[in-house]
Amino acid sequence: MHGTLSRQDRTPPSRLPLTLRLALRELRGGLGGFAVFLACIALGVAAIAGVASISRSLSDGLGREGKRILGGDLSYSLINREATEPERAALDAQGRVDVVASLRAMAVAGEGAALVELKAVDSGYPSAGELVTEPQAPLAGLLAERDGIDGALADPALLTRLDLKVGDRLTLAGRPFAIRATIVSEPDKIAGGIGFGPRLIMSQDALRRTGLVQPGSLNRWSYRLILPGADDAGLDAAAARIAAAAPQAGWEMRARTNADPRFSKSIERFTQFLTLVGLTALIVGGVGVANAVNAFVERKRPSIATLKSVGAPGSKVVALYLTQVMLIAGLGTAIGLVVGAALPFVLDALFRDSLPLPLNPTLAPLQLLQAAAYGLLTALAFAITPLGRAHDVPVSGLFRDTVDPAAARIRPRYRLILALALAALVGLAVGTAFDRRVALIFIAAAGIAFGLLRLVAVGVMVLARRLPHPKRTAPRMALANLHRPGALTPAIVLSLGLGVTLLVTLSLIDVNVRRTISATLPARAPNLFFLDIPAADSNAFHDFLARQAPAAKIERVPMMRGRIVALDDVPAEKIRPPEDAAWVLDGDRGITYAEDVPEGSNIVAGKWWTAEEAKTPLVSFEAELARNLGLKVGSRVTVNVLGRNLTATIANLRKVEWRNLGINFVMVFSPGTFRGAPHSDLATLTLPGGTNGPIENRILRDVAKTFPSVTSVRVKDALDAVGDLVGRLVLAIRGASAVAVLASLFVLAGAIAAGHRARLYDAVVLKVLGATRGRLLTAYGLEYGALGLVTALFGLLAGTLAGWVIVTKVMRLDFVLDLSGALVAAAAAVVLAVVLGLTGTWRILGQKPAPYLRQS
Repeated sequence: MHGTLSRQDRTPPSRLPLTLRLALRELRGGLGGFAVFLACIALGVAAIAGVASISRSLSDGLGREGKRILGGDLSYSLINREATEPERAALDAQGRVDVVASLRAMAVAGEGAALVELKAVDSGYPSAGELVTEPQAPLAGLLAERDGIDGALADPALLTRLDLKVGDRLTLAGRPFAIRATIVSEPDKIAGGIGFGPRLIMSQDALRRTGLVQPGSLNRWSYRLILPGADDAGLDAAAARIAAAAPQAGWEMRARTNADPRFSKSIERFTQFLTLVGLTALIVGGVGVANAVNAFVERKRPSIATLKSVGAPGSKVVALYLTQVMLIAGLGTAIGLVVGAALPFVLDALFRDSLPLPLNPTLAPLQLLQAAAYGLLTALAFAITPLGRAHDVPVSGLFRDTVDPAAARIRPRYRLILALALAALVGLAVGTAFDRRVALIFIAAAGIAFGLLRLVAVGVMVLARRLPHPKRTAPRMALANLHRPGALTPAIVLSLGLGVTLLVTLSLIDVNVRRTISATLPARAPNLFFLDIPAADSNAFHDFLARQAPAAKIERVPMMRGRIVALDDVPAEKIRPPEDAAWVLDGDRGITYAEDVPEGSNIVAGKWWTAEEAKTPLVSFEAELARNLGLKVGSRVTVNVLGRNLTATIANLRKVEWRNLGINFVMVFSPGTFRGAPHSDLATLTLPGGTNGPIENRILRDVAKTFPSVTSVRVKDALDAVGDLVGRLVLAIRGASAVAVLASLFVLAGAIAAGHRARLYDAVVLKVLGATRGRLLTAYGLEYGALGLVTALFGLLAGTLAGWVIVTKVMRLDFVLDLSGALVAAAAAVVLAVVLGLTGTWRILGQKPAPYLRQS
């Protein structure tokens, strides 16, 4: 009927741009050939998004559980002393105050002795959260004194160590305690930091009856304020009033909004490290992206030729296929974001009861957006070069590229896009980094690694081209495959090289850290440390040790605890030091005084004080920390000790050898600075034969019985605790690094898949000429074996260099070249390259020539 429109005519025209419509239309055929592309992008984005999501969930968990972790809304801590009456009045004026005392002590049971982390609580504990015990009962009843015996709650590890059970007794400072229950869950455990012994909880009345609290003894008193209904502004106002009422208290203040700033900083640092590992996986995966896009352009040659033959400009062709690539990259990014965002929820569902940290699973939009930006920018940076190559190649060249690839250079516009994408990646990595210096070092190292691997690949190809041709067919084919047009050499060297370098680096770091903890330090370090030696008993204690171990070396020094409150009259809270020096201003430090230069120290600036000068307030400061804090000879340091602010002038700077674990301090004062101040002594005992378990255990037991107020620390136990922590961190690093290694495997598989068409063409021609499958396999095996060997050698050298830099310059440890684990990784790389290579070409070798000859 005239004027009637057909159904097709009535369909409204699409408002999408033509390029996007064409890209979507071509994608209807599926994503064949983009499996590796998707895997590389999704894996890298999932790693970054997962790390960021877990970090955000931990931070939110710390914030949500801040009051429980801290034990109150505000906490004020003092070292070596209790609050004075005016200080306590300033706290009581703001709200309810609960008090917790913590210190280390020696518990004795029968012939055994063990270091314990002692916590003495008042009747209000816990003011937030719940203390879970086995058996569960009211805390007051568990800790009450019965028939002259006080009760205590013990960590199950303590019962195991001393072979005790609930109902048994142990002694502290010669006073018996009955174990009434074991500790299942302690609400404020995180705020206590890392302990070197199991927990033991008692009442404060029981603690005072032990006599462990003495002037100068090492103990911490925490005053926790409960301010019902107070918001963040109310907390700030209360803190300001307390600061005005007790300006010289020298206490450490925390609020529930930032219950453990040191732990939060540790989360941020570790998050940055794992994010950089995830970025490594993404960059490695970028090589897979480039390989996949190269293969994509190769498959699209007929389409590209058709478009250009009907008048489509080169820019339109590039825009069309770049749109397709970025749409696929968007899909891979979305998959990675879903996996990464789900990780904290999965962790919470599976391990909620066993997680040692409060996790508040939540979506982190900003962090997910950053992960998406990483993925899309990586895809763009690695895809634009192979796509840009098609712009200026003529139609005839596109059809001829199968046997005669054109070496066209990409136009400046595509180079500009590449430069902008790389600049955006660098800006994102640096701008979002906790430590920008570390981020810049990583970026520089990644750039150098890429450049070196590219040079290695070019060098291999040049060398293969110049070597004399072997007479045997298989070696001659393998040599030709290394340098021919479209060779897999650059892709395999780059992907496998980065993976091997990472594995070797981690192996060497792991070996050296564990060696330092388990071997080097105990050989040079003291066997035992003794803390809280009363000054009045110092000589008697020295004589006692001399009788117990006549051949041992005994050292002792006076020790107090002090907190830096100002440098050159600038308050510590207004100073912004470098990250590696911030710990000096964060909390209290051990300090001492001495007439002579301590052993293990060398004066590098200024001079040591004379006997006359020692009567005035002077201080010797550790040289490197002084430099990081902007201090020099003549600078003024103000410390708060026992509630008093004391200012001393820096007389000299010392270089300290910390790794021998001898007695040394950041700050050593002149004797006149603390004349008359109460203090305890610190002593070390070094046996001539190194670690000796039976003698050490005997001394620990006898010291605990004879000098019950002295705290003994076995160096091996402390190192074991540190080693356990390091082991967990190394395990986490290995897990994250496995993502980068997995990306390398994807890229390697993708590189082999990308060369499928060229290998297929070769196999068909060679089989027509009479080549057997065995001969072809031998040729390919030699090719992949040579590439694996070259890559493994590079990985060994580069990984060893990177490991040496990190161990000696960052960790500042002695470096020992132990390549046992590294050689295993390198050998695995060679085997992997050969196996994956032959697996990828096996299907090619089984193809019949006839169908492909008919197509040619």
